[in-house]
Amino acid sequence: MKISVLTLAALACLHAAAPAPIRVVVAKDGSGDYPTVQNAVDHAFDRVLAPTTARLIIEIRPGIYHERVRVPHDRPGVTFLGQDAQSTIITYGVGAKDFGGTFFSATVDINADEFEAQNITFENSYGTGTQAVAISVHSDRAVFRNCRFLGMQDTLYAASGRQYYVDSYIAGHVDFIFGNAAAVFDHCQIHSRGTGYVAAESRTMADGAQGFVFTHCRLTADAGVHDVFLGRPWRNYSRVVYLECWMGDHIRPEGWNNWNKEAAEQSSWFAEYASDGPGANAAARVKWAKPLTAAEAREFRPEVFLRGADGWNPADAR
Repeated sequence: MKISVLTLAALACLHAAAPAPIRVVVAKDGSGDYPTVQNAVDHAFDRVLAPTTARLIIEIRPGIYHERVRVPHDRPGVTFLGQDAQSTIITYGVGAKDFGGTFFSATVDINADEFEAQNITFENSYGTGTQAVAISVHSDRAVFRNCRFLGMQDTLYAASGRQYYVDSYIAGHVDFIFGNAAAVFDHCQIHSRGTGYVAAESRTMADGAQGFVFTHCRLTADAGVHDVFLGRPWRNYSRVVYLECWMGDHIRPEGWNNWNKEAAEQSSWFAEYASDGPGANAAARVKWAKPLTAAEAREFRPEVFLRGADGWNPADAR
């Protein structure tokens, strides 16, 4: 009987309703709860009397927020919610050469799991001349919807964990999507602002779960921009996959670059399936890239590639 009671109690706990989210408002004009995004991250839980696992939803009203934002590892389940990415902008101008390296240059730095953002622009306005990260994401089960990521070199650092980007816009010119997350970019616009490389992925083991998957994306460029590579191996086991993407004529015919590392031609894993557009030139691709079959491509669908041990299905976020 005791086992039965304990089992029922355990089931009741499992099915108990999740705590209601905590909601706060950030507004530059003083009409909200906090004037800056960082104030909200730091102090939204001050009013909570007991520990909680509730999601923190930070509604960010339209405005240009000139600030650097850090979400620490002990703040999981945070959402940045804007009304419109074009008018809700978090921006700062920080260059790696002035702040001790690439990893210290981010405008926004996410270090907690289950981060979400919707209708927000993340920008590093530094410009050219050094790495300048708009956002670094060390977050498992992170989701970005209808967001913009603006920079030049090293715009988006998809650092670790499983990450899902949907209906978003990412712009830069050199390695502007980089890192070692398992990340899927779904129906995104990938925009090159200059000659360079779209992706620099850094998987370090042949059986690592990490990699970048671009599915149903559009690869575009500023007028006059050419000689852009789809990716290069930041680490020797780099993995980047393009599935049914439209590619402009700014993409080089050979597609991929070995970063002057011949060994990476054997160990990296660069692949395409059903690319379209003037930049989709399967016959001219480097011989060490991999054309995928339809069956192989299905293994990189978001619900498969990002499933993990917990069965996460990020496609539910659409």
